Amino acid sequence: MSRFTPDNETLAREIIARYPRPRSALIPLLHLAQEQDGHVTRDAMVHIAELVGITPAEVYGTASFYEMFVFEPVGRYRIGICTNISCFLLGADELLAHAEETLGVKAGGTTDDEMFTLEAVECIAACTEAPCLQVNYRYRLRVTPEEFDELVDDLRAGRVDDVPAHGTLARVRQHIPPDRMAGIVAPEDAREAPVWLARNDTGADA
Repeated sequence: MSRFTPDNETLAREIIARYPRPRSALIPLLHLAQEQDGHVTRDAMVHIAELVGITPAEVYGTASFYEMFVFEPVGRYRIGICTNISCFLLGADELLAHAEETLGVKAGGTTDDEMFTLEAVECIAACTEAPCLQVNYRYRLRVTPEEFDELVDDLRAGRVDDVPAHGTLARVRQHIPPDRMAGIVAPEDAREAPVWLARNDTGADA
């Protein structure tokens, strides 16, 4: 278990600086922690709590609300097969059973080589493309058992370019130069209307 590395702590502080209240950066910091270690460690939650001024329990309380965050090691590739109604009607149960046989693990398990974690998940908002799945939150649509096997083979062989290791949210790191930052002011310190609100004010009587 680990805290942020020095480089990631610097990045964490840059992320926090984008918000009027440090705790508003909680979700991006959790993603950063998961990207670093593949899951959100206890030490990382303690470190995040210190950085944003809340308790580790509050960090965990937020993180545990979202299924995207995990707190134990998972495989390099986390495969989530949707089993909700649209996918179910179009063969998701059969696809999941096939995936379990192909990978040699039940849903919720991780392969012995720590390459794959297989999960049955709720709706992933691609109902018109059923049955569908995500690999590290990258979509694969209308998946047949044969296509699943091909996907697994390609992932093992490193032939898939659009699926990074679990925890990597984006390939391009957002960086906002200081001169392009928004006017970050806590609500209680604001002395004028936000720019977007003033822009909408035509001066006409209601």
